[in-house]
Amino acid sequence: MKLEVLPVRTAGAAENMALDFLLLQRHPGPALARFRHYGWRSEAFTFGYSQKIAAVRAGLPAGGPFDLCRRPTGGGVVDHRGDWTYTLVIPRGHALEEARASESYRVVHECIAAALRDQGIAAVLKPAAAPAPGDGLPGICFEKAENFDVVNERGGAKIAGAAQKRNKHGLLFQGSIWRPAAAAADWERFHDDFAARLAAALDATAVRSPWSELNEDEVAGLVEMYSSTEWLEAR
Repeated sequence: MKLEVLPVRTAGAAENMALDFLLLQRHPGPALARFRHYGWRSEAFTFGYSQKIAAVRAGLPAGGPFDLCRRPTGGGVVDHRGDWTYTLVIPRGHALEEARASESYRVVHECIAAALRDQGIAAVLKPAAAPAPGDGLPGICFEKAENFDVVNERGGAKIAGAAQKRNKHGLLFQGSIWRPAAAAADWERFHDDFAARLAAALDATAVRSPWSELNEDEVAGLVEMYSSTEWLEAR
């Protein structure tokens, strides 16, 4: 199995969400996973598929307007103004794709924590605990660590969280690492170390690969959908 490590792309929120979803929908087969790190063209927030737009807008900080988009995955509001964002797509039938959501979450986040520890950052996973009243309701990412999030062992500050979506094509994993919580990291080194650890966890070989030819009409259609008021205010 190969893990394709795609080149970095910087785009607006709607285009980033469209490309992530397209990587899942156009997955070429069971022997290929894909990983990408990407940037943001402007100050942006994304929020989970099931969240209500009124609650999202009420929780945004002052100082906008921000590039705002609903994700195809779940989870809460993510502030992308200071994060390191990535996507992993695992094909249908792979053991990690078929695992419980908590297990795929744990495995990917352990790869992050290990890559950060290699740079001397005290990154560990938050242990699983019984849910407290009010848990399970998506909120603002990085304000509170959930089970198997990456946290700083010295103080417990949240470093990384993620959201997932499974469908007939496989698993889409959208993750965010809060740079200020790991300020000493060399992010170019982290990119390569994280990809290598993901490949090992998937029993795959990491291969740097160019973007395949995309159907520009399909990309444009998805960007239009993710930019639309109907999608943004679906709930």
